[in-house]
Amino acid sequence: MRYNTEQEWSNAAQKRVVIFAMSGLGKTTVSNMLRDSGDWFHYSIDYRIGTRYMGEYIADNAKREAMKNPFLRDLLMSDSIYIGSNISFNNLTPVSAYLGKPGSPDRGGLEIEEYRRRQAQFERAERQALLDTEYFISRAEALYGYPHFVCDTGGSICEWVNPEDPKDPILTALSEQSLMVWIKGSDEHTDELIKRFDKDPKPMAYQPAFLQSAWAEYLAQNALNEADVDPDAFIRWTYAKALAHRAPLYSSMAKNWGITVDASDIATLRDAKDFTSVIGAAIAKTD
Repeated sequence: MRYNTEQEWSNAAQKRVVIFAMSGLGKTTVSNMLRDSGDWFHYSIDYRIGTRYMGEYIADNAKREAMKNPFLRDLLMSDSIYIGSNISFNNLTPVSAYLGKPGSPDRGGLEIEEYRRRQAQFERAERQALLDTEYFISRAEALYGYPHFVCDTGGSICEWVNPEDPKDPILTALSEQSLMVWIKGSDEHTDELIKRFDKDPKPMAYQPAFLQSAWAEYLAQNALNEADVDPDAFIRWTYAKALAHRAPLYSSMAKNWGITVDASDIATLRDAKDFTSVIGAAIAKTD
């Protein structure tokens, strides 16, 4: 680890962390809190994906829909209007809307091959955005003078790494620069996440093998053709399976590459000082 003892962490003039967890357990909330303290640079992986690596895909998809409307088509063809995404740290909807959900186009879904294509685009984008962390650490200090740095990862980071491989390129790059911090939820947190997702199912990124298995199982279990799949029904059905799939990956990432903090402790944080204390206590458990 970058900080091997609680004292080393507490005394560090430059604190750098990479936070990972399932979406909904407080990664962005604590990152925003640290940024608001004035001493921490907040690097959002999802924001980087949407602005740097998938911005053209997102904008072109919106333009493709606009071109179906004769009025908007004429304006676009004459460069009279501009279409772009209004993405922000707290509004990443353009990314998830582009990623979409597989299923019947009549119900707002994407044909499975198009869905897989967009999944592959997202995987490439997230891998690169994670590897950009080192650049942003240097940029935050050299350009803005921030002493501390927090990388707010997406929930799908675990899909693209092998935490059991000591030479994994992404985890090696991140751990050399920062302290890897897993926000671990309880069974109660998992139940709440499932209930929340059931009310408002949102697009997710999946490991290709996991998606292939889940898609085949869902079609067989429900005796459906691909064109008959309700997109929301599929991703609701898949969500609990995705949580179970990701849990051991997160655990291995923390065991082999970083530390673990409980989501209940993260929920009590009031400021950056509290964050430093909670991280220090977690490091002490690994001494």
